[in-house]
Amino acid sequence: MEKRSGRLIVFEGIDGTGKSTQIQLLHHSLQQRNIPSVTTREPTDGHFGQRIRALYRNRQTVSREEELSLFLADRNDHVTTLIGPALNAGQVVLCDRYFLSTAAYQGALGLDPQAIIEANNRFAPDPDLALLFELEVAEAIRRITEKRGEHPNDFEQFAYLQKVDTVFRQMRLPYIRRLDASRAPDHIHRDVRSLVDELLGLR
Repeated sequence: MEKRSGRLIVFEGIDGTGKSTQIQLLHHSLQQRNIPSVTTREPTDGHFGQRIRALYRNRQTVSREEELSLFLADRNDHVTTLIGPALNAGQVVLCDRYFLSTAAYQGALGLDPQAIIEANNRFAPDPDLALLFELEVAEAIRRITEKRGEHPNDFEQFAYLQKVDTVFRQMRLPYIRRLDASRAPDHIHRDVRSLVDELLGLR
């Protein structure tokens, strides 16, 4: 994927950090300023993405290697059908989760996070900006159960999310910017917008 005039901004972090809220706030901000942008997410709604979502209810049906292969296949389709074409058309792509999540969540199962990133680098473009939302695991679980009214799924168990959080906090990549997700959404959005404006040369 050589041609690329758009920008890829990804939203990363453990479940319950408010990524989905922030991606919508940023998308609205870009729309107000007539900056062409598209929002998307992983897992996708495609064939492989649906198979991954089925694992939320019962993760024991596949091995960790099979699970990783599903994420890679889903992302390959995503890059080919949406992310790549949107970037080539000059759009700003806002993606809720990308390969850093795969490295963290599958790394927490015992796989090598760096090897996972390298496997993705063979076909998936690096993000121009990775917004990594950080929050204590106990607070993230509280938000899932109390604010969303949901029962944590197989990817949202406390001990597991602690391992995921550890992998995220160990990541050192030049495009990562860390944000304190314990604050009010509007305060976080101001920081997100500032980082994105800098990336897009809007200030």
